Amino acid sequence: MDAEELLEKYAAGHRDFRNAQLSGIDLKGADLSGIVLSSANLSGAELNEAILTKADLQGANFSRASLVGTNLIGVIGNSVNFSFADLSGADLSMANLTSANLRNTKLDNANLSGTQLISVWLTKASLREANLNRANVSGSNFTMANLTGAELSRVNLASASLEDANLQKAKLRGVNLSGFNLSGVNLTEADLGAANLTGTNLKKACLEGTNLERANLQKANLMLANLEGANCLKADLTDSQTYGWNIKNADFTDAIMPDGEIYEPEISEPEIDYKQIYQQESQTGTSMTRKIIRTDKAPAPVGPYNQAIAATGTMLFVAGQIAIDIRLNDIVYTDDVAKQTEQVMANLEAILTEAGATWLDVVKTTVFLKDMNDFAAVNAVYGKYFDSETAPARACVEVSRLPKDVLVEIDCIAVI
Repeated sequence: MDAEELLEKYAAGHRDFRNAQLSGIDLKGADLSGIVLSSANLSGAELNEAILTKADLQGANFSRASLVGTNLIGVIGNSVNFSFADLSGADLSMANLTSANLRNTKLDNANLSGTQLISVWLTKASLREANLNRANVSGSNFTMANLTGAELSRVNLASASLEDANLQKAKLRGVNLSGFNLSGVNLTEADLGAANLTGTNLKKACLEGTNLERANLQKANLMLANLEGANCLKADLTDSQTYGWNIKNADFTDAIMPDGEIYEPEISEPEIDYKQIYQQESQTGTSMTRKIIRTDKAPAPVGPYNQAIAATGTMLFVAGQIAIDIRLNDIVYTDDVAKQTEQVMANLEAILTEAGATWLDVVKTTVFLKDMNDFAAVNAVYGKYFDSETAPARACVEVSRLPKDVLVEIDCIAVI
């Protein structure tokens, strides 16, 4: 059937064209309101600016068809095939497209407000600036879809998949994304104000400049996520995972942080230049001197330490350090004493560096072990930081229990 015959029949009052073979037909601008095209084949058809309001398109094939600016308000399109079709600027508001195939479909600037898109395939579809306000997309697959600038406020996304989707500048205000996998998703400058992101996986996600004001991020995974410049005003991040996240220039005013405490901005204090102080002291005659003490009248060292160190200068007492990783704010490697020792030494080194000291300035250490059977493993790590000829004096003791039930704790004294 060609376009002329179809239009003549339609003008005569005929509406039922189900199962019709209309591949490649040109119906641009035609008014076909209420037409029945269920199970019809319109692959490659030209329907730009056509009017198909309340049409029955169930099971129809519109693969690679052009429907730019087409009026599809209220159509019934269960299981319709729009794969690779161009529906840019089309109006699909209040349509029923349940179980439709929209793979690789172009829906840029399309109006899908209030549309039923339940269990729809939208993989690699382009929905830039599309309006999905109040649409129901539950169970739909948006994998690798482009939703840049799309309006998704008050959308029902239950059980939908957004993996690898592009949500840059998307409007997701108040949307429920609890438990979703958004790992690595681009949410740059998106609006997630008051969104529910409880338990959501945002690992490695890009949230640069994103609005998260009043968002619920309890127990969310934000490890390695980029929140540079994000607005987290009054957001709730209780128990969220934040290892390695980037929060440069982010605003956490009145936010609840992962530890459950209200965020308090750090008050910048003038930095103390310890090195300059020590240089000044050196010039006034208080420079550090260090002498290794050895005698054969006492037991010789059997590890990376010396019998005694004689030193003069400014003394630095470093508190006992345990295996807390400041990025996680928690104990790490709970069952690996060697790795705990590495973390302890890293913490000690950070403090020494801040004070302008090095391992060469350390004159005394104390090692506390939960189990003396771990001595060899701890000693192997400890020995990497000191030359046996210049190593500090050391004591090593077994204790019944250490803070947070760690396996090892070490403190030190340095003279600068």
